[in-house]
Amino acid sequence: MSIQQLATQGRDRLHSGLAAVDTALLSHMRDESLRSCFRRIEQTPHRMQHVACIYRKEYIDDSASRTVNATWYTLQKIQDPVVWIAFGQDINGEGMGRQEDYSPLLPVVLRKVRMIIAVGGDTRMLHQTFRAAAGQVVDADSLEAAVAIASAYPVDHVKVLLSPATDCGLSTSEAGRQFTQLVNEL
Repeated sequence: MSIQQLATQGRDRLHSGLAAVDTALLSHMRDESLRSCFRRIEQTPHRMQHVACIYRKEYIDDSASRTVNATWYTLQKIQDPVVWIAFGQDINGEGMGRQEDYSPLLPVVLRKVRMIIAVGGDTRMLHQTFRAAAGQVVDADSLEAAVAIASAYPVDHVKVLLSPATDCGLSTSEAGRQFTQLVNEL
């Protein structure tokens, strides 16, 4: 079964299935082995990391989410309204040529996303897919411009989420570092 098929069958079935797999695997471990596994778990860098809370907006670095499915999972977990910073295709002009299918994100975007800020590259697919779903889709020519637009968003108690949803040509660590620096300079 593909990741796409897993994601589209429903969150409850997906979580139940994953819990069943975990239970089966864990039932064969001894107590000390289990404790050892949990001690070694580290938070993945740039995966839903809190950066700052400024003027009642929480900024979250999720630059490790380089697929539509990873971004879908992140959006599902967030309870508050979202200002989503996504990257357009081919942000560095390197001719990657692959167009993402953002349509699996439509239901969660309809429920949670108030604004999409499309950074650099070819943003046509983001506009085509979400123009009717999100409150608004705006372009930003850089991550710096995107953070400025998000900070000026006139609604309090939103999550400003950097979650590219595509392999944009900018490394995860570089995007996360830039985002964190820009937010901390607000």
